[in-house]
Order: sequence, then structure tokens, then C-alpha cells
Amino acid sequence: MASTADIKNGVVLNIDGQLWSVIEFQHVKPGKGGAFVRTKLKNVVTGKVVDRTYNAGAKVDIENVDRRDFTYLYSDGDGFVFMDSTDYDQVTVPAPVVGDAKNFMLENQAVTIALNNGNPLYVDLPASVVLEITYTEPGLQGDRSTGGTKPATVETGYEIQVPLFLETGTKVKVDTRTGDYLGRVND
Repeated sequence: MASTADIKNGVVLNIDGQLWSVIEFQHVKPGKGGAFVRTKLKNVVTGKVVDRTYNAGAKVDIENVDRRDFTYLYSDGDGFVFMDSTDYDQVTVPAPVVGDAKNFMLENQAVTIALNNGNPLYVDLPASVVLEITYTEPGLQGDRSTGGTKPATVETGYEIQVPLFLETGTKVKVDTRTGDYLGRVND
């Protein structure tokens, strides 16, 4: 057991069986009364953010979370197979843990996986990836005041909105957090 003095940004706490990552913390010593620690916590699995206050010196349960580099190999029926970049061990991560990251993962792509006691918690992708458009309708010019967009399917099967001038076979940069088109990539 650790105390509130051990709370730092990035530390993962076990609260009621759930893992919460510390986003912000602040030690407060009011002029009257006891000191306390104000924290902003993010649920490691769901992403929910909550504020929580602890009395100074209170006991907290700090969990060990190991973030390691992996390479995405392939998808099998019920999960995704990754290879550890250091010891070449293969890990199968269930589809619910991978979540929306599957929309942006290509084979042999480097990712970071957070592990707690050998169990994968979540998959972290780079901020943006380069994907090729496999299908999009031809863009039609019309009378409009701003640039229009159209749906386009990228090589992972995910559909994004792109400007009208892009065609099938064009490589584009996509934001992995929002799924937004960021720009065209020239080879």
C-alpha cells in the first residue's frame, strides 16, 4: 500500500477493482483544516474521467502497468495477434480491448500495449497513420461556397470523409483518435 504522497501523473491506481490513471494531481494545504490531494483520474479501460479527493496520508493501491512496444501481425476470429518487439513473444488481444484501434491498424504496424499482470488493458496507436483509399465515388463539382467532402473507404475497411478531389489509390494521413482526414501523402 502506498500513500497519497506517492501520487504522480501517469500512476495507475486500483480503486474498487477498476484501474484509473492519474491525469492531474494537486496537493492542497488550506489555512484551516487538514491537507488533501485533489486528483483527476481517467479509467484505463473505458476512458471516463472523474475528479476525486483524498485526505493527505490516506492509503492508495498503486498498480504496475507496463507499456511495451508490439508489432501488429494479423487478426484471427476472436482477437488480434501482436508480437513483442523485444522478445518476439506473441500475444492475442481480444477485440473489445483493441476497440476502435482496429480501424487504423495495418499488418506490421508498431503499436504500444499497456499490460497489467500480463493482461492487455488497451492498445495505443501513433497519433496518425497513412492509409490508402480503396474505394471512393468520383467527385462532382457543383455550385457551393466551401469545399465539399465525400465518403471514402480506406484499406482497413473503415470509412472516412475526404475532399472531393481525392481518388481511389490515393494515400492519406488519418488521425487515429478521431478518424478525421488530415491530408494527402505524396510518395
